[in-house]
Amino acid sequence: MNKNIIDEPEEIPETLRERDQWVCWREEERDGKPTKIPVTPGGGGFASSTESETWASFETALDYTETAHADGVGFVFTDDDPIVGVDLDDCRDPETGDVDDAALDIIERLDSYTEVSPSGTGYHVLIRGELPDGRNRRGSIELYDTARFFTVTGDHVERTPTCVARRQDALRAIHREYVQETERDTAAEPEQRGSADDESPTTGAAGVDVDLEDDDLLEKARNASNGEKFERLWNGNTVGYDSQSEADMALCCLLAFWTGGDRTQMEQLFRQSGLMREKWDEVHYADGSTYGEKTIERAIAITSEFYDPDAGDDTADEIPATSSPDVGAADSERSRAYLAEKNQILSDRVDELEATLTEKTERIDALEAEVKRLTDELATRGQEEECQGEHAATTSENSSESESSSLLGRLFGGRSK
Repeated sequence: MNKNIIDEPEEIPETLRERDQWVCWREEERDGKPTKIPVTPGGGGFASSTESETWASFETALDYTETAHADGVGFVFTDDDPIVGVDLDDCRDPETGDVDDAALDIIERLDSYTEVSPSGTGYHVLIRGELPDGRNRRGSIELYDTARFFTVTGDHVERTPTCVARRQDALRAIHREYVQETERDTAAEPEQRGSADDESPTTGAAGVDVDLEDDDLLEKARNASNGEKFERLWNGNTVGYDSQSEADMALCCLLAFWTGGDRTQMEQLFRQSGLMREKWDEVHYADGSTYGEKTIERAIAITSEFYDPDAGDDTADEIPATSSPDVGAADSERSRAYLAEKNQILSDRVDELEATLTEKTERIDALEAEVKRLTDELATRGQEEECQGEHAATTSENSSESESSSLLGRLFGGRSK
């Protein structure tokens, strides 16, 4: 039996199943490597991700996988649909199920329908959104939105949504952090070689020398406009975040702002926080980086504004809301978008339940009407049978009286004359 046949088709999101953008695929060796070749469902010829006449409905493609000419099905991305595919390769151990931290971070933040790839060594995440401009691939991460096809296995990853959710903000952030070539990527090496006055070895991004002692920095952070948020994270409170990894990143972004992107000070401060855990020092990346090192690196990369003590009076109560870390606003916006998406999903679910409830109510009304009809019919039959019984009794009584009169008439008829 083909191991890639989808046993439970209904597990595939309806958003995908309802579109006639499906092909089949079979594995062939090309240049000494196994390659998935798109196949036209039913015909068996080569399919094209740009020629719609080679595509078919989900049902047609699924049926064709039962033949010897196809190994599985695939969904074609087009300009006419809002679907974006995120391909995460070589990030999963098929034997143990262990997942690379970067892949886990992307899956958690996209929070949409996710399944294991045919090889078992990667993941496919499907979302609704618009792919940002720029490069769409870096390393083992690739993003598609048109003229490509995604193999679909139906091997849904537990605890991820069963629907294709809209995740534009998360997609934009992940594209920026993991895929897009940034100014830091192209300019980091020249800056490190020839701009020692602008950036010290311990400063990741800002050319600002904050030079605050840890206690002074913490006091300013607690008294800032977003100090309550900082205090919660500093104490290890992860309420409002889907995972501790997200909370780790949020605290590191705040620390990046207040330290001017000083990696060393960020590191020593985070270790004093309530979020510190063993995972911080574990090596999770192929380049030998630890989880903590990579988290600090990413936090500095996405922080676009840093505290500048020379910009004016540096007393904490003089720091306006707009001077808070830019990432705080981004985090807030992402949270609002996330909650809006969750509310939309819940609203859709409520609509579905209300429609189901309406159908059940109508069914109950119909059954109650049928019960009433049958009850009335039984009652009518009972009355008719009762009337027939009374009529029969009356007829019998009249017959008996008539017979008695006749008998008396015969016995005493002569005397009465």
